[in-house]
Amino acid sequence: MTPYDDFDLEKVVEYAQARQVAFIGHHETTANVLSYEAQMEEAYRLYHQLGVHVVKSGYVGSIKPEGQVHYGQWMVEHFQRAVELAAQYEICLNVHEPVKATGLSRTWPNLMSREGARGMEYNAWSAGNPPNHATILPFTRLLAGPMDYTPGIFDLTLDLYKPNNRVHSTLAKQLALMVVLYSPLQMAADLPENYMDRPAFQFIRDLDIDWEETRILSATIGEEVALARRAGDTWFLGAITNETGRDLKVQMSEIISGRMRAEVYADGNGADWDENPYAIFMGDFLATPSDSLMAWLAPGGGLAIRLSPTEPGDLLLPPISQLSEYQELPEPVGNY
Repeated sequence: MTPYDDFDLEKVVEYAQARQVAFIGHHETTANVLSYEAQMEEAYRLYHQLGVHVVKSGYVGSIKPEGQVHYGQWMVEHFQRAVELAAQYEICLNVHEPVKATGLSRTWPNLMSREGARGMEYNAWSAGNPPNHATILPFTRLLAGPMDYTPGIFDLTLDLYKPNNRVHSTLAKQLALMVVLYSPLQMAADLPENYMDRPAFQFIRDLDIDWEETRILSATIGEEVALARRAGDTWFLGAITNETGRDLKVQMSEIISGRMRAEVYADGNGADWDENPYAIFMGDFLATPSDSLMAWLAPGGGLAIRLSPTEPGDLLLPPISQLSEYQELPEPVGNY
């Protein structure tokens, strides 16, 4: 509730709203829960007055007061109070370092998402999540509810900041994760400059996260996951693999019933999470129910596709059944 001298929250929010930008508040408590609870209602009331309707909260560190822990009864009761109070002030929550998902969001849907497992940030200060990690989560953590994994990272090697750390995936897999790992609140978590002038960012711009239907295409725990999600008349396909490269085959009749434009973001020629993570193929194709999609998932790789109703001229596009042939074309590394 006490801003820095050079920060005027009201003016910043007014400036954003004039440009149709909505803010998300970040309440990092550093696990000082008593201090947060003393300010929580006042903060929610202020946000409600300003039109800020989403809060990302965090509880990094050892819980204060001493003797309490993240998963103890005392913290369970704190999270319950936070969710109910946030609902009272029309605020959605995305909680990091939370109590595990238990179905609470079915009663309090303003609890939109939460972390609650090793997410993307783990790559920045450790050996990192291995390529198979995300192929396990849909069978474990995600059974309990949405997860804020924060995918969509474009700087995979962290050369300028932490050259001894890295993200263990290809660029195409980062896009696919935004479809595979369900959260109704997704975050483009990289630095803004890493998205500038990058054509692959278009997939994140186009992504819808309010799904009406999900179809599992193939899945083996620890190995690969492929699924499609529908938002209105648009489908998004996401497929990921572990350390092993593999062919993906999907009969398009499993997803679509008519002709669709397919905007494809696939692992490029020579892509590999370790040796060549940035090689990506991007192209537009025509997809029909009679087509069979054949695609190569590189080691640690993935595939992301947006399927939308056709427009004039789309009938001249190559059929999606030829995707694997296009993936084999030489692609400049880094031009993503």
